[in-house]
Amino acid sequence: MKTIAFVVVLFSFFQVSTLAQDKVIPIYPGNIPNAKKTPAGYIEMKDTVRGYFTNVSVPTLTVFMPKKGTGNGTSVIIFPSGGYRVVVDEGEELARAFINQGITAFVLKYRLPSDEIMQDKSLGPLQDAQMAIKHVRMNAKIYQVDTNKIGFAGLSAGGHLAATAATHLNTVLIDNKENINLRPDFMILLYPVISFTEARLPATITTLLGNSPSPESILFFSNEKHVTVNTPPTFLLHAGDDERVSVQHSLLFYDALQKATVKCELHILQNGGHAFGLEHPTRRDQWFYWCMSWLNDNGFGMKASKETR
Repeated sequence: MKTIAFVVVLFSFFQVSTLAQDKVIPIYPGNIPNAKKTPAGYIEMKDTVRGYFTNVSVPTLTVFMPKKGTGNGTSVIIFPSGGYRVVVDEGEELARAFINQGITAFVLKYRLPSDEIMQDKSLGPLQDAQMAIKHVRMNAKIYQVDTNKIGFAGLSAGGHLAATAATHLNTVLIDNKENINLRPDFMILLYPVISFTEARLPATITTLLGNSPSPESILFFSNEKHVTVNTPPTFLLHAGDDERVSVQHSLLFYDALQKATVKCELHILQNGGHAFGLEHPTRRDQWFYWCMSWLNDNGFGMKASKETR
């Protein structure tokens, strides 16, 4: 057993060391679970004009580390948006904002649901989320992060994936013989999809679950129904005029967190629409410093380097 553990750690170190130039790490050291043989014509593509990836079949983490001596031990795994149809190439901007505050950031490019490459397409993204936090915890010394300060940051459908992983802690879908803790220590959810029963998004539901999802699968992926006292502290941000993902999603999750007495904070902006990312059209990056203050209040960060506005 010790030999196996050593080999895993050695392999992880080899991955991190040899790929340090571009810092892209495949999250599975061996076979990808729940995968079929990828068809010859199924090739990952990046649309550089619209800024997203399609046909993702090999999940990776892109690593962003603070400058030497500035890290505070906290780390965050970022789940980009895309409605489970694409993975939007938006993580780097947010990651760089985090590393400027001493927080190590990992951007997860998760598998996109597809019957062509998965035995059960609804579970692939969740498996990747679980493997991502397992990878970071197992390699905490290499990344110089605290195993008790690893969080998730999810945007839109990426928020749904983050919330699913954080509220289904007893549903382990990856090989975890090492019994690594898969619970994130905190969550940051930006205009997240939360529910598949309320304020429904038919296209997102169909992409993940197919044309005729069972009532059980709809319930499983309605994350407001699975909040418990063990759900991590959560920071929520949403625009009241979001035309794609109703603010009702954040309100449902906040209400569930409150009822479970989970520490949480919700900011509803009067405008901004959907997918504004780090730079809100009128408030710029003000929300990020609210978030940093919240992290600090909960023991996960330092004071923001700018005065909180």
